[in-house]
Amino acid sequence: MEVPSQIRINSSWRLSISDSSLSGHRYLFSGYSFSVSRRKWRNPFVQIRCSSAMEQGLKPRPKLNHVKFDVKETVLEETQIRKSSVGICNQIETFVLYKRYREALELFEILELDGGCCDVGSSTYDALVSACIGLRSIRGVKRVCNLMNKNGFELDLYMRNRVLLMHLRCGMMIDAHKLFDEMPEKNSVSWNTMISGLVDSGEFMKACKLFLMMWEEFSEGGSRLFAMMIRASAGLGLIFAGRQFHSCALKMGVDQDIFVSCALIDMYSKCGNLEDAQFVFDELPKKTTVGWNTIIAGYALHGYTEEALSLYYEMSGSNVTMDHFTFSILVRICTRLASLEHAKQAHAGLVRHGFGSDIVANTALVDFYSKWGRIEDARHVFDKMPCKNLISWNALIAGYGNHGRGEEAIELFEKMLEEGLMPNHVTFLAVLSACSYSGLSERGWEFFESMSKDHKIKPRAMHYACMIELLGREGLLDEAYALLSKAPFKPTANMWAALLTACRIREDLELGKLAAEKLYGMEPEKLSNYIVLLNIYNSSGKLREAAGVVQTLKRKGLRMLPACSWIEVKKKSHVFYSGDKTHSEIEKIYQKVEELMAEISKHGYIGKEKTLLPDVDEHEERILLYHSEKLAIAYGMLSTLDGTSLQIVQSHRVCSDCHSAIKLMALITGREIVLRDGSRFHHFKDGNCSCGDYW
Repeated sequence: MEVPSQIRINSSWRLSISDSSLSGHRYLFSGYSFSVSRRKWRNPFVQIRCSSAMEQGLKPRPKLNHVKFDVKETVLEETQIRKSSVGICNQIETFVLYKRYREALELFEILELDGGCCDVGSSTYDALVSACIGLRSIRGVKRVCNLMNKNGFELDLYMRNRVLLMHLRCGMMIDAHKLFDEMPEKNSVSWNTMISGLVDSGEFMKACKLFLMMWEEFSEGGSRLFAMMIRASAGLGLIFAGRQFHSCALKMGVDQDIFVSCALIDMYSKCGNLEDAQFVFDELPKKTTVGWNTIIAGYALHGYTEEALSLYYEMSGSNVTMDHFTFSILVRICTRLASLEHAKQAHAGLVRHGFGSDIVANTALVDFYSKWGRIEDARHVFDKMPCKNLISWNALIAGYGNHGRGEEAIELFEKMLEEGLMPNHVTFLAVLSACSYSGLSERGWEFFESMSKDHKIKPRAMHYACMIELLGREGLLDEAYALLSKAPFKPTANMWAALLTACRIREDLELGKLAAEKLYGMEPEKLSNYIVLLNIYNSSGKLREAAGVVQTLKRKGLRMLPACSWIEVKKKSHVFYSGDKTHSEIEKIYQKVEELMAEISKHGYIGKEKTLLPDVDEHEERILLYHSEKLAIAYGMLSTLDGTSLQIVQSHRVCSDCHSAIKLMALITGREIVLRDGSRFHHFKDGNCSCGDYW
């Protein structure tokens, strides 16, 4: 390989200049220097030429006079082989034309069996490259490259770019780097292909470095290249780099290109600058489906769900065609808004527009129905999906776990393994959470140990938090603390919070105080940590210590927003605050609450005096009878037929008094009451709760 002595290239794309006489370096990103010198590389597919025996100084092989060859027969046989291979090549190209990639690669095996004797043309290799890309087949890539080498196929620049693209699309990044470095010549397609591959694989910094190297040679770029670099800026979260590329795009006259504009909207949104994202969107000469999707997703990403929903309705009235991404975004908006009605509209729109089998949109629906108490609807959507990916399985497993149906979550996980899918850390988080919520200790430890043993997945902090909660649920607080202390990394806030919750329920004052103090240092402004400790002191009769926590809250200026609950009745949401008197039917609601409380008192209910848990402030203690969840349940019973299940959502964790009361309300009315609080789902039925009184 002939390389100029002045330049050495290492694996991190850094150029080391050994000759101080070279100049022309440009610094566009601090810390990186790039030279304009060009490199010369050898051909990676050089055909080996063998010299004759006489040239090597060897005697010619003696002739075998007694053997006679039928020249005509040999020529005929070679002609037949050639015709056969031509027919196979034509068939391969036809299969690829109709996107029948698997059949094309199966037919390719015949060419391989000929041992490199067949004459395969550039168009056939081009078709095989497309087949490998279509199937993302690493094995296919190796087979095609092997035949190229065997046949001594000389790649022109077009085919070198195609082979590079094939390696990138199939995730063979190391080989792609080598191919790119060893290309004897490169054009803009070569650079664009490599940069795009790096961006697609998430190697954003390498993409930026390579762009700067390219810019030294060409100082030009098309719209697709700038769109890719803006994507890289978004991936790195570097808005200043994105602005530079925006400026370059303006100077090059490609800023109005739809790919560049959408990339800019996405970049500004992900970097937190919605104002600039909106400006780029407003300046679009023609607002396309992708443009609308990108700006809606930007608002949804930062929690501006009402604005995102408003943009969706604006889009639906603009005669722009909606695609499956539009409906997927809408479902995610509905997840934040807890709007079952809007989600049903999105579901209907999916089917009506022909996206009923789309994997992304259906996975979003599974996630929505799971998170908002409709686990049976989630399972129905899941079962109807013709194709499922790991995210689909994870969503439903997590859904079952959150609803306290751990056995079904485990059953689904085992079914996923049987179908050959490999779990990831999210899968195990869902399974371990399911075991924790349902108290399945033995199965939980079994899965926790199998992570590293069978699946080579190193447990993370959230997995440890699940196991700490599982031990706390069984009252094994010393073991939970030991597991936290022996973790192979510094304990996180989630791990300490799981231990603090266990201490609250088991009323372990000393260990709870330790966990709370650790959390104060990590999350000094998080109110719930102080409230949990306050409850521990109250329940233990440590009133002086409790007063000290209250003084700390006042000194820090921390105060909980009023807790609220809401219920959707007849396609309309009704919001209630504790002690609320603003609802139009408030007198009937209060009367219904009093009737329910009187009835459950006959079944052993006794009101609790101290329930500052964990999101309930002092004012609410005085109006314990009319907590927001009780008002929502009373209104639901007034507004629906007997036996109808109720679904309540609340902004805080349900207090122990309301938890006890709702269990008995479900018993005396024969209703199922599903409550989603700040902790998890509670399914109240026949006097019991799915959480097992641990939340």
